[in-house]
Amino acid sequence: QVQLVESGGGLVQAGGSLRLSCTASGRTFSSYHMGWFRQPPGKEREFVAAISGSGGSTFYADSVKGRFAISKDNRKNTVYLQMNSLKPEDTAVYSCAAVWSGKVGLTTNPNLYNYWGQGTQVTVSS
Repeated sequence: QVQLVESGGGLVQAGGSLRLSCTASGRTFSSYHMGWFRQPPGKEREFVAAISGSGGSTFYADSVKGRFAISKDNRKNTVYLQMNSLKPEDTAVYSCAAVWSGKVGLTTNPNLYNYWGQGTQVTVSS
């Protein structure tokens, strides 16, 4: 069982930055691919970024490419999402998710992730 806890959300002006953190329980964090997803108000959940268990591979949604960066510190059992040049359309509840790397490869499909955090609100004002 993996438990995920996000932190770092908040209110920021357009053009600003935030860094989200997601800390996992357990001793095999390096065996899990991690993903960040978001759900804007009134919309469906969407993929944001993913990183492989080792941290060596990453993938981004086109809407955040060049502005967001995902990273993973396996010693601290933590995955980060650095968000720069934020836009009002980035406003959403952001959640991290984990999937065992032995089950699937790096994926953008939320249905393949087994473990989810509770989410953290990010609000970008114009």
